[in-house]
Amino acid sequence: MTESVTDERYNPYTGRRLVEGVEDPTPAAASLGLEPPRFCEHCGRRMIVQISPDGWWAKCSRHGVVDSIDAKLR
Repeated sequence: MTESVTDERYNPYTGRRLVEGVEDPTPAAASLGLEPPRFCEHCGRRMIVQISPDGWWAKCSRHGVVDSIDAKLR
């Protein structure tokens, strides 16, 4: 059994699939950089999130770790 590779993207703050032409607003706290992503933008799965005083990291069981250093938010 093989997995198909798709170009689907998901909103990392709401988990909703992004559809071209349909607006999916980002929450205000996320726009201000105060909220880490809670969902994987590749698959839409809920991520494990750890917040510290100087940043955050989020881990998807399928796609690995995203860090605020990588996102240039630290």
